[in-house]
Amino acid sequence: MRVYYEDTDAGGVVYHANYVKFLERARTEWLRHLGFEQDQLRRDFGVLFVVTSLKLDYHRAARFNDELAVSVQIRHLLRASLTFAQTIHSLAAGHARLCSAEVTAACVDSESFKPQPWPRVIAAELHSQ
Repeated sequence: MRVYYEDTDAGGVVYHANYVKFLERARTEWLRHLGFEQDQLRRDFGVLFVVTSLKLDYHRAARFNDELAVSVQIRHLLRASLTFAQTIHSLAAGHARLCSAEVTAACVDSESFKPQPWPRVIAAELHSQ
C-alpha cells in the first residue's frame, strides 16, 4: 500500500485514524486471497464481518508517499469471532514497524446483526490458516 497525500494531516504524517483504513484494506485483501468477497459472504451465506474491538499501538509515523506492508494473522478463532494480529511496516527506513493492532471481528447475520457461527466452508478455510 502507498500513503497518499489525502492520508496525511497538516503535519505531513499519516493521520492516526487512517491506520484503521490500512488495516481494514489488508483484512479485505486477505479474505479475497482466501477466495471470499465480502458481498459474496452476504449474498451466499447471509453473514457479515463486524469489528467488535480494536486496539492500536503507534510506534513511528508514516509519511506521504511511503510504501507500507500490512500483515494479517489470526490470533484466536472462536465459533463466531476471530481476533487478528496486524502490523504496519514501512518498506523504507529498514522495514520499521509503524503500528501494531489487535482487531476482533464477529460473524453476524446480515439482517439481524446477531452473532452467527462461521459457515462451514469459511470455518474450514479459517482453520487451515
